[in-house]
Amino acid sequence: MRLATWNVNSIRSRADRVAAWLQRSDVDVLALQETKCRDDQFPDDRFHDLGYEVAHVGHSQWNGVAVLSRVGLTDVEVGFPGMPSWSAKEGVDPAPEARALGATCGGVRVWSLYVPNGRQLGDPHYDYKLAWLEALRMSAGGWLTDDADARVALVGDWNIAPQDDDVWDISLFTHSTHVTEPERTAFRGVVGAGYADVVRPYTPGPGVYTYWDYTQLRFPRREGMQIDFVLGSPALQRRVTDALVDREERKGKGASDHAPVVVDLAD
Repeated sequence: MRLATWNVNSIRSRADRVAAWLQRSDVDVLALQETKCRDDQFPDDRFHDLGYEVAHVGHSQWNGVAVLSRVGLTDVEVGFPGMPSWSAKEGVDPAPEARALGATCGGVRVWSLYVPNGRQLGDPHYDYKLAWLEALRMSAGGWLTDDADARVALVGDWNIAPQDDDVWDISLFTHSTHVTEPERTAFRGVVGAGYADVVRPYTPGPGVYTYWDYTQLRFPRREGMQIDFVLGSPALQRRVTDALVDREERKGKGASDHAPVVVDLAD
């Protein structure tokens, strides 16, 4: 089975590009983030025509996550237990955002995750991010407590660079999110709950990135960040045979600012 994750930064703008990539890459399961559309706006038919089932959750032009699968798609779950809510407007009650979607595909429990950005140090969104990650750690650890042999993939845009080599120049991030010790500790907490980065062993750095900002020629200057990951449970880790970051898909007109991350799994 070939599993991939990709922050597409608007599926309606890039449906044709994603469909073409699926045909070229022979991916069986694709987790998407930042779809930026409501459920009724998602271009399901474009992917049904290619043989993929689709699960999506999106409430507006922000956030949004999906799972596309041609090897079965069952037990769809919107949000994980304990996932915090958020409200950006004073006087408006917090509500769950479209940031987590789980589905069982070909015997693997795939979670498409779009971790909150955090915005800037001291912002309430930063605290929300840490609380969100702690809730994920608790839930993900519980899944393995319930079934140590569960094949679970936590995939998506984590908005964290766990190591200094995961950014092009760590000195420029002294007062920025994504690289702070609390964020990195939260990421390590999920790893400590029983999950491992299954891509890094096949894509050793430095200089391996999954995201490049659109501004200041970041991509051609190779000034990127590694913030998209596939974390696998022990049973999933044992099945991994290869992994890659498809940097080529960041090139060209109309590209997302993220590249797809791909993992090959043995039967």
